[in-house]
Amino acid sequence: MLQSDLKQNLQGDRSNTLVGNQPINQYEQDFYAWTQEQSELLRWGQWQGLDIENLVEEILSLGRLQKQELRNRLGILIGHLLKWDYQPELRSKSWRATIREQRDEILEILQENPSLKPYLDEAVQKGFRQGINLVLKETPLDLHDLPSECPYAIAQILDLQFPFE
Repeated sequence: MLQSDLKQNLQGDRSNTLVGNQPINQYEQDFYAWTQEQSELLRWGQWQGLDIENLVEEILSLGRLQKQELRNRLGILIGHLLKWDYQPELRSKSWRATIREQRDEILEILQENPSLKPYLDEAVQKGFRQGINLVLKETPLDLHDLPSECPYAIAQILDLQFPFE
């Protein structure tokens, strides 16, 4: 959004585009412009112009993204731990690097978002299912070859030395 357009919006020209007879607000029309406008409104204390409903949804969405990122990283890590355990003859430097990388990322997520720690048990279970899918996709192993429950304790999953000791 051009600075002049933003100024107009901040000064009250908040006309919406019409589709049929229904107004489409900037959130639906141009999300990036909406984010810029909302941040300026917040910065300048223009509370009456804020799109509260969509701001609330976007803030909640950011929290959900952090949980999803934790689950995804756990899925990749657990999948590689399973491959490490169930295909020892194929262990590689690449697997070791992936295990370390995912673990580092998980620890960073937890350090930056300590309130996710109570969610860790659930995230491990969901990550385990993702890890199983990764193993099934990337190896000749079948579901009956793999454990039905996560064989790793959270302490092991987060242990920088495991399984390399």
